[in-house]
Amino acid sequence: MALERLDKILSATGRWSRREIKDLVRQGRVRVDGVPAARPEDKYDPSSASFMVDGGMVDCAPFVYVMMNKPQGLLSATEDRSQKTVLDLLPGDLRRRGVFPVGRLDKDTTGLLLLTDDGALAHGLLSPKKHVDKVYLARVEGRVGPEDVSVLAAGMVLGDGLHCLPAELEPVGDGEMCLVTLREGKYHQVKRMLAARGKPVLTLKRLSMGKLRLDEALKPGEWRPLTADETAALKQAADVR
Repeated sequence: MALERLDKILSATGRWSRREIKDLVRQGRVRVDGVPAARPEDKYDPSSASFMVDGGMVDCAPFVYVMMNKPQGLLSATEDRSQKTVLDLLPGDLRRRGVFPVGRLDKDTTGLLLLTDDGALAHGLLSPKKHVDKVYLARVEGRVGPEDVSVLAAGMVLGDGLHCLPAELEPVGDGEMCLVTLREGKYHQVKRMLAARGKPVLTLKRLSMGKLRLDEALKPGEWRPLTADETAALKQAADVR
């Protein structure tokens, strides 16, 4: 990886401005590979060097990957003038890095939401060409049955002319609940497909994206960084290095 200035590496974490980093270096509070940093303009490889500020390790990875259990009532957006968004649940350093939701969930939809600043990964995960499955658990009004399964499997054309790729539908229990698997993510797609079958969606929760499954230990509104294995699995699914 190319060498970068120390102040650029540390400011990219969103925790400090370049001016603040200059002061930290001058005060001897920054160490690189165990050695006090001499100048903020000195260059290092952020992928191999270790960085410490005030005795604490600083993660200078080029991208961050966060799993959130999205609660109801928040927009899957980076900002909104009148309503709260999922980014309001994150600390300031992550927001300053420019993380964004990968695939929007409706305001009243809950469950797995991936947030990152890795645009290439996001594009790969959302591209229908990559065939990255997204699985949702829906509770509907009425009961889904074999005919609904067949119609979704064949690919639907909605009343407004929207063509939907073939999707998997699996009734759960007596059919009031169902699992829906998509390889695309068009606007309100699960709700629109089931509504077209006369089964309006009452609740909707995303369970997984590719091999990434919602960590059920996360309460609504909680989040955690992805593990190295989870990140690697997503990159493999999206065909991103």
